[in-house]
Amino acid sequence: MPTAIVTGATRGLGRALALELAQDGYHVLGTGVNPDRVSTLAEHARSLPLDALRSDTTDPEANAALAARVAATGVDVLVLNAGVLGPRSLLEETPLEDFERVLQVNTTGPFDLTARLVPHLRPGAAVIFVSSGVGVVGRARWSAYCVSKWGVEALGRIYAEELRDRGVRVFVVDPGGMRTEMRAAAYPEEDPGSLIRPEDNLAVFRWLIQHAPLSATGQRYRAQSFSPPTG
Repeated sequence: MPTAIVTGATRGLGRALALELAQDGYHVLGTGVNPDRVSTLAEHARSLPLDALRSDTTDPEANAALAARVAATGVDVLVLNAGVLGPRSLLEETPLEDFERVLQVNTTGPFDLTARLVPHLRPGAAVIFVSSGVGVVGRARWSAYCVSKWGVEALGRIYAEELRDRGVRVFVVDPGGMRTEMRAAAYPEEDPGSLIRPEDNLAVFRWLIQHAPLSATGQRYRAQSFSPPTG
């Protein structure tokens, strides 16, 4: 059975993707930091090959433990999805501790976990970094989140170059606005009903995992404008 790791798997996009991969026959390790959410995911997925784990990507020891857990089986899919929004403020008004925390969760954690998993990525594996529209556009009052996602974009492109010769495919995905808690926190005035549900926004992930060729490694995809290539 192929193995998949999805970080931030206890809610939103990560949860939807972890459940779908488990339903597709992957042994999924879905991580989260909130114990109640981890327990809820475990209960929901008890009939599926999904292990809900309390694991924080900002903790090097937790990342090392996760890497050790898959050392014997290898990893076929890695989705770096865990993230936090942080304060919506001007950069000059953003407290240093808040700025550093967002970068630690959104950028440093994915860097460290991926680095520890590199020896266990099987040829043909798919690594997907989840970014944002502000990962390529500087936007006022998105402060640390914007900076962190620019870092995620760089991680995806650099890992793609470094892992190409191993046959590992690396991609960056911008999922766009979805009906999630993070989106609601960023846009409290927005009608959630006008947004796509995470479980309806997985087509690009399916294609990248199952069909994308090695020649596509390093590419960036926008989930909500994605159409599978033909021919």
